[in-house]
Amino acid sequence: MEQGKITASLKKYTMVIALILVIAFFYWSTEGKILYAQNINNLISQNAYVFVLATGMLLCILTGGNIDLSVGSVVCFVGGIGAVIMDRDMSPWAAVAVMLIVGLLVGMFQGFWIAYVKVPPFIATLAGMYAFRGLSNVVLQGYAVSVSNTTFLNVFGGGADCYLPDFLGGGSLNMTCLAGGLLIAALYIFMTLRSRIRKKTRGYATEPFAGELVKTALISAVIIWLFYKLANYKGIPSALIWIALVLLVYAYITSRTTIGRYLYAVGGNEKATRLSGVDTKKVYFFAYANMGLLAGLAGILTIARAASAQPTYGQGYEMDAIAACFIGGASAYGGVGSVVGMVVGATLMGVINQGMSIMGMEANYQKVVKGLVLLIAIIFDVMSKKEKK
Repeated sequence: MEQGKITASLKKYTMVIALILVIAFFYWSTEGKILYAQNINNLISQNAYVFVLATGMLLCILTGGNIDLSVGSVVCFVGGIGAVIMDRDMSPWAAVAVMLIVGLLVGMFQGFWIAYVKVPPFIATLAGMYAFRGLSNVVLQGYAVSVSNTTFLNVFGGGADCYLPDFLGGGSLNMTCLAGGLLIAALYIFMTLRSRIRKKTRGYATEPFAGELVKTALISAVIIWLFYKLANYKGIPSALIWIALVLLVYAYITSRTTIGRYLYAVGGNEKATRLSGVDTKKVYFFAYANMGLLAGLAGILTIARAASAQPTYGQGYEMDAIAACFIGGASAYGGVGSVVGMVVGATLMGVINQGMSIMGMEANYQKVVKGLVLLIAIIFDVMSKKEKK
């Protein structure tokens, strides 16, 4: 019985254990450089688009293992439109609104063909990948367009000042950042305790108290450690605020809303879900329209980070997002996956990328390693499905 529980726990936290081992390996091989405050900051800022796109991709995958191959091209297209608008001295907020609206419209366009015309998602989004890459070149006329609006760069994670100001004035240590970490850890502990009390009151099953206590303590310690590291550099990067906002919103949508339950139900058994009275077409449409909206936000973060838009931006972004979801435990068959798991997967990919870069590994070999990691994650998913059968 105890052995079964241990095996179940190991399966549940496989990717977390893998992340810890990967960090330990790169800590040893880079002589601790991987955990320098600046490198942690760079890890967050450089991978902001992965967290945002993978969140949207998760919703598509939940519907039955479906993916969106067009997101990298949409990021480039939307970013190009925004850069051109700002290059003509228009308001950065108008540019942001246009980028989000265009992203949403693109998602709705593709969602229509997928949901209502029954074009396979792979084909519909493959067509989008080519079309929007071409439109990106049309918008940018084949040239790079710089983004110099300071307000835009600071708010969305570009430039030297894209950090939350230190309102508490801590000198070399950013006290606002540190206080924020302590507050988040305290909120997490409070919400965990409240959730446990509610489950007990309603007679629901709960995790063993000792196990939940250890897990809560470890997660709280990681939160405080992360913010302490950031406080030692420049504080909280604005990109982290956008990442956190997206993750919190979609963690709520997938776990606490009706549409979230429908996404899992469609992926688990679409026919049964449709027979139960759910309009599965609307579920597909929502998933892809939402993916377009988040691609718009990723486009904003991308051009802010690079302070420019180029026709080549966004290449391979779709693969990073898909890999983050599958490595984080999303099932290739649909109906299984979580925002928390996706975060672990995206972080694992980011750590591998940065660790290999610090080690000076050639870019081609980095792609080989990422491919192998993704393959192992998919094999694990397939083997788990076979065991259940």
